[in-house]
Amino acid sequence: MTHAPAPEGIDEAAAAAADESIAKPANFGLIFAALMLTMLLGALDQTIVSTALPTIVGELNGIEHMAWITTAYILAATVGMPVYGKLGDLMGRKNIFLTGIALFLVGSVVCGLAENMGTLIAGRALQGLGGGGLMITSQAIIADLVPPRERAKYMAPMGAVFGLSSVVGPLLGGWFTDEHSWRWAFWINLPLGVLAFFVAAVAIKLPRKAVQVTLDYLGTVLMAAAVTCTVLFASWGGTQYEWSDPLVIGLGAGAVVAWVLFFVAEKRAKEPVIPLHLFRSPIFNVATLLGMIVIGLGMFAIVGYMPTYLQMVYGKSATESGLLLIPMVVGIMATALPSGAIMSKTGKYKIYPIAGTVIIMLVAYLMSTLDVSDPVWLVCVYVGLAGAGVGLMMQTLVLAVQNDFPASEVGTATSANNFFREIGATLGTAVVGAVFASRLTDQLAASIPAEAAAKVGDSDSLTPALVRALPADLRETVVNSYQEALVPIFLYLLPVFAVGLVLAFVLKEKPLADTADWHAENAPAPESTPTPVG
Repeated sequence: MTHAPAPEGIDEAAAAAADESIAKPANFGLIFAALMLTMLLGALDQTIVSTALPTIVGELNGIEHMAWITTAYILAATVGMPVYGKLGDLMGRKNIFLTGIALFLVGSVVCGLAENMGTLIAGRALQGLGGGGLMITSQAIIADLVPPRERAKYMAPMGAVFGLSSVVGPLLGGWFTDEHSWRWAFWINLPLGVLAFFVAAVAIKLPRKAVQVTLDYLGTVLMAAAVTCTVLFASWGGTQYEWSDPLVIGLGAGAVVAWVLFFVAEKRAKEPVIPLHLFRSPIFNVATLLGMIVIGLGMFAIVGYMPTYLQMVYGKSATESGLLLIPMVVGIMATALPSGAIMSKTGKYKIYPIAGTVIIMLVAYLMSTLDVSDPVWLVCVYVGLAGAGVGLMMQTLVLAVQNDFPASEVGTATSANNFFREIGATLGTAVVGAVFASRLTDQLAASIPAEAAAKVGDSDSLTPALVRALPADLRETVVNSYQEALVPIFLYLLPVFAVGLVLAFVLKEKPLADTADWHAENAPAPESTPTPVG
């Protein structure tokens, strides 16, 4: 289902008229600001509660349900992504986008008012249902308004938002918790979300599509089951439960069965939520795998484990370790913005995933050489380089996918690409976490004398505060064990990134279109209301 470039010899006046018919609206700057704001809100709420969790579970008496505060949001957002993408393609994106904002705001109110863990978790799930729509539909709306070649310079800052949220989220959540109340991590969404809602409602003008909509209920349910089993299997295995625990084994088996049934259902569905013909596109397959392998592992392994490394090895506070990740945001923006501008001028994108993968491979090697005696600034340099690699790739891959499909499938293709990247990030982070936990347990057992083991405790109960309180000689042993457990894992990732590099070279370069058949589909048309069916 790829589209062809405009035929050679096309009348230049007709091409100019086609460009004019889909020229960006005069208020595009306002629209883009609203889209950026909603993407930031959706991405920010994945991480903003992380530093507030101890206070939240203390006030609501729910330590045993703590993980669900984060998991509920991620699950709902991940499941919602393909649904929003498909509905946007079928029904038009504006109302779907506004629905996502509304759900996100209602979920924020529920979380802000929550007096028990059950209510908070329900609110987080509702937030996630909306948040998945904010992140996906905003990217698809850009595709409705801007041709692929020019779109590159707008997709780049949208990609930088994800890196920004991973650093700003924990800092903002910690500041609200310390200075005001953890509830402000949710209340802050209301004025910003309402502003974005009204700007989008008034400023965005898109044709509504006159089609009958048949929802893929079976596919959606099976996808939700598959994602839930996969995420819980990856999150719980080796941490809350042993890998051999019947619950973890059951989740793994359930994930396999649910995924198989999901793809069978999609093959038979009239309007599948993830159409199988997407996988006939080599560009979609390669770009999606690259996102899962390089971005999922490269970005999330660093963001997930570097703050703790800084706290354990260098004795930094949670806030300081968060601030020390700012170089990642700087790195992302330093490469994403100029590469987007260059892609808009040249129409070529292939070099950027190649360069990004090479940089991340270099960073993985450099991080595998870290020693406890290395200065903190060196860690920050490596983190910044990782951001530079991610910045070259994140939205470039989305843009390549969008460029390979007609406008009628841009939302579906975009959401599927992001969906599988989220799955890759979840699985990658879980695998790295499991390997690290196993190595740390072995390192502590081998290096801590039996008589001192009681002071240290097991690896699950090891905290920065506990390490700082240990006697100097014992603290040094624990720090060295922590360093030896984590740092070599980056070397283990090199073969995985090498596979990513091969994929980057294989990725087909299809010149970014400035006049293509999707222009005609997006040209202004009389509005009509879609008729929901089923």
